[in-house]
Parts: sequence; C-alpha cells; structure tokens
Amino acid sequence: MNWEDLLSNQRSLEKTLKHEKSRSAFEQDYDRIIFSHPFRRLQDKTQVHPLPEHDFVHTRLTHSLEVSSVGRSLGKKVGEIILDRHKELQESFSFHDFGAIVAAASLAHDIGNPPFGHSGEDAISWFFNHGAGQQYKTLVNELEWADLTSFEGNAQGFRLFNKERYQGMKLTFGTLAAFSKYPRQSIIQQKDPARRSQKKYGFFQSEKDIFEAIAGQTGLIKFEDYSWSRHPLAFLVEAADDICYHLIDMEDGCRMGLVSYEQTVGLFANILKEKFDLAKLNKIDSINERIGTLRALSVGKLIDECCQLFLDKEKELLTGEFDISLVDEIPSASVMGDVIGISIENIYRSKHVMETEAAGFEVLPGLMEVFTEAIIADIRKANTKKHDTILRLFPPEVLLDINQNKDNIYAALMCCVDFISGMTDRHAISLFRKIKGISLPNT
Repeated sequence: MNWEDLLSNQRSLEKTLKHEKSRSAFEQDYDRIIFSHPFRRLQDKTQVHPLPEHDFVHTRLTHSLEVSSVGRSLGKKVGEIILDRHKELQESFSFHDFGAIVAAASLAHDIGNPPFGHSGEDAISWFFNHGAGQQYKTLVNELEWADLTSFEGNAQGFRLFNKERYQGMKLTFGTLAAFSKYPRQSIIQQKDPARRSQKKYGFFQSEKDIFEAIAGQTGLIKFEDYSWSRHPLAFLVEAADDICYHLIDMEDGCRMGLVSYEQTVGLFANILKEKFDLAKLNKIDSINERIGTLRALSVGKLIDECCQLFLDKEKELLTGEFDISLVDEIPSASVMGDVIGISIENIYRSKHVMETEAAGFEVLPGLMEVFTEAIIADIRKANTKKHDTILRLFPPEVLLDINQNKDNIYAALMCCVDFISGMTDRHAISLFRKIKGISLPNT
C-alpha cells in the first residue's frame, strides 16, 4: 500500500472531484457526518449506562465526539512525521488531511450501532438464529443468512454511508476505508484469529461490490473470500475508540460509585507513572475534577504511545504485516488490561446495565418479528388488516425501499433491519409498548 492511494479523496460515482479552498474533501466528510440524521440519533443510544439519569454519563453521541477529538490528534501527530519521511506527499497533502480522515472516521465509528449498545447487536442476531426469524433461512443464500444471524454494527455503518437515500453522506474513499476496521465479509474460509482486522466483519453482501471498489481505489491488499488488509489509519481510529471507551467508562463508573475513587486514581497513576503528582492532585477540591484531570492526562499519554508505535511500525502497516490493536502493544498495555478487567466486572455487569440489556432482548426481537412478518406477508400477497397497519408504521422512505426490493427477500429484510437498528433506545421501547398494547399513544 502507498499513502497517495490511501489518502484518496475520490467519492463514489463521481467522475471529477470538486475542491474547496476553505475545506478539504476529508473535512467535508466530517461535516456531512455531523449534520446527518443517523449521527444525531446517537444522542439517545446507549453507550454503557443505558438511558442515563446523570448528566455527566456518556451517550453514543458524546462518546463519538470524544473519540473524534482523540482521533484528530492521533492523525495529525503521525501525519507530521509521515510527510517528513515521504516528502513527495507534501505537494498534495498536509498533516491536517491525516487528522481530518481519522477524525471523520472516528466520528462515524458507532453510527451503525443499534439501540441498547452491543447487546442490541446480539438481540437482532438472536431473532434470526433462535427466534421467529429462523423461518427466513430458506429464503436467502448462505452468505446473506450469515449477515442476518451475526448482525454487525460496523457493517451497518458502512451500509448507511452507501445507501442511495443518504446522498449527503457520500464520503471519500479514504475516509470510508479508514472507517472499515474489519475489511471482510461475514464468512471467510481462511480466517486468521491473530489478525485484529478479521475479528469481526465490516460489510454486508449488499455492499460487497462497493467495498471492493473502495478497496481497489485505496490500494488495500486483497486476501481470500472478500477479505482485505486494513487501511493503516483504521488502527488510529480503533486506538481512539479504545482510549476513550475504557478510560471514560472508568471515569463514569467512578462518578456513579461502581468503581472506588482510590482504585480509579491508582489505575490512572499507573498510566501516568512519573507524571503522576499526588500532592498536586489533592489541591483540586472536587473529586470529579480530580478524576477528570487524571483522565485528560492519561489520554494524552496514551496518544503519544500509540503514535510512536504506529510510526515505528509504518512499514509493516503498509505491507499488511502488522495487524494488532495498537493499545494492546503500547507500554501501557498491561494497565489498560487492568482497566478493562475492572470495567467488565464492576461496570459492564452492573445490575442496571444487565436489566436494560435483558429488556433489549425482548424489545428488538419483538419489533423484528412484527415488522418482518408484515413485510413477508406483503411480498407473498397474504396481507391481513394487521399486516397493513404495521406496514403503515414504517416511515415513507423505508416503505419505498421495501417496495423496491420485493423481488429480493434478503434486501427486504435488510430494510427492516435498517429501520429497527436505526431507532433510538426510547423510540424502540415506546414503539414496542404500543404495538404490543402495553401502552397507547398519548397515555
């Protein structure tokens, strides 16, 4: 791979590129994402603590903004050195381009996630694997069935960016490739568990041709069965997410009393090492401000460590040989492992998180059952009045998508997945209660 191809500002289906002196194409990507409807919905999607009552607990929206900020810093820091190493790039690119690509891809990294966090992905998959959705297995092929039975938020995000009705989200190939942390389809024959990029998958069958075109344009290395190497900047997107996800979850957990203050300070101190100053910390009156200060200093330390590792491994990144999470290989990796372990035990498995995840396993499969049944009945011309009523609950643009795909069961089912995975937590709960007769409108 080479940087000139990797930084492609080509947009899908465009024959000529439009340049703006005031904004690069990658900065335009950022603006398109932040003003989009799918991004706006993240304000009411669970990060870790579902439907938070506390104003300081993070949602998917605040998390995404923070990841983007860290991603921009990572991109700009490595961009400065890469441009110095490859002076021929300086005619066409600046370190701001590296920062803008990573910032945009980081901003969008959770845009395909369904309600109820990662358990929402499991709930949609469960519907097809074990719920009423099992009946559709014979109506699709093996690869399509794999998409449905292992719903993946990363692939859903890539789908959103390339859906026809989201024309305003038409992003550059460079940003789309950097967004794709898992550049493979849902089933591959030669899966290598040692390769971080193959841990999950990044596109559905409906978008595999689009992904192949993007991979070709950006020069990603192709393997077997619709699988490619990662775009090097995808490692920075992943690092930005890992840094924010674990450190800020720890901060939230401490503020909510799920992790002790002493334990939290100790973990941050282990990251900062010689930069940790207890006497200076104790001069800050507010405990919340103390934790926030330690978190900010720790984020800066981890950014430096990730950038240094990225630059040390640049050659291996460009050849596809390096395929490990940066955070797993930096000097602070063992401390981050401790943070993750404590977060799993004290935060992710806390009672209120488990209660809401359990609710998600009722709400999402319940919605999927009702809406897919109406779609299939309509395709088979076996509608009842109930089915017709349910169909009218789809937004007009979703119903148009379904009607345009009646000759393709997989595509029609994916339209339903789009609708339900795109809901906010509260919308999903409210609609479920209404269609089940638990509550009525305006009550």
